[in-house]
Amino acid sequence: QVQLVESGGGSVQAGGSLRLSCAASGYTYGPYSMGWFRQCPGKDREGLAAIGRDGTATYADSVKGRFAISKDNAKNTLYLQMNSLKPEDTGMYFCAADLAQNSEEVVKAISMDYWGKGTLVTISS
Repeated sequence: QVQLVESGGGSVQAGGSLRLSCAASGYTYGPYSMGWFRQCPGKDREGLAAIGRDGTATYADSVKGRFAISKDNAKNTLYLQMNSLKPEDTGMYFCAADLAQNSEEVVKAISMDYWGKGTLVTISS
């Protein structure tokens, strides 16, 4: 059983930064692709960024240039560095893992093999 636990959410002002973490356990870190998703109030869940099994990173256009995904294999932890935050970035942020999909597929994915429970990000204007 895979467990994913997100942390690092909080409240910041527009223009600020946050770094989200996703601690993975219950399996060896590979060969899963992993990604960050969010669900903003009144909107569908969207993929933001993903790292494939080969280390390739893919980003959604909405966050390209502002967000950066990375992972520390030794710590079994996935990160999302979020800069230049906007009020419209407010939402619940989730990490997820998938055995089969590559990073491009993960960013567009509707379903993933495993999901965390999420961490709340609130950006004030």
